[in-house]
Amino acid sequence: MAVDQVGFTPVSVIDFNEVCLTRGGRQILGPITWQVEEGQRWVILGPNGAGKTSLIAIAATLIHPTKGQARVLAELLGRVDVFELRHRIGLSSAALTDRIPPDECGLDVVMTASWAVTGRWQEVYDLWDESRALGMLSLFGVSQNRDQKFGSMSEGERKRIQIARALMPDPELLILDEPAAGLDLGAREDLLTRLSGLAHDPAAPTSLLVTHHVEEIPSGSTHALLLREGAIVAAGPIEQALTSESISQAFGVKINLTQENGRWFARAF
Repeated sequence: MAVDQVGFTPVSVIDFNEVCLTRGGRQILGPITWQVEEGQRWVILGPNGAGKTSLIAIAATLIHPTKGQARVLAELLGRVDVFELRHRIGLSSAALTDRIPPDECGLDVVMTASWAVTGRWQEVYDLWDESRALGMLSLFGVSQNRDQKFGSMSEGERKRIQIARALMPDPELLILDEPAAGLDLGAREDLLTRLSGLAHDPAAPTSLLVTHHVEEIPSGSTHALLLREGAIVAAGPIEQALTSESISQAFGVKINLTQENGRWFARAF
């Protein structure tokens, strides 16, 4: 790996080499060669069936590739205890939402991430755990939900609670799978404002954010990966990878892409 002018060697958080995933005898992803370096904020775009969910499932160590090598946080999948590795990864996804007990209060939903469990049982927490959980709730504007049952919260509140949970263990890699999906306009804009603040924070973890919509890309995102039918259409610094041509190729529709004040907008023509 190249060393920059001041002698700093970038650290690879994700390093996929010819990664493929096969299901039911059909290759649904790959071959993918892709690197994510420390401090980068990636957005992953593509239509339904493009392979986004499969890609981040590998990045989150939930599944292993069928072929190729996948390194996550410098550890080679297949030669590492993924249960230990997952403590270093923060994940927010619809699948995880379904695993959270609906009667769990907001504070416990966040705090149990310290033990990588989704429901409080016999774990022991201290004042530091509670203080950090309260800080994460405050960061995402859901302090008032600390004692509310998860199942009774609005969709926007559940999304923000789950992102607070993903940040609870101070992860080295943060993965957000469609964090704005299903939100109304107000809730979406509130969430994007908070995610933009996180993206601009140099102390925040390296991140991957999956979305179908360029309007849901937070300002401060540094890189983009576009997928179609399991293959990479474009990848790299966001203003180079995310263009009208690449987004049109990824979605199979002629799209005019514009940018204003760090936000992106798309319109078919």
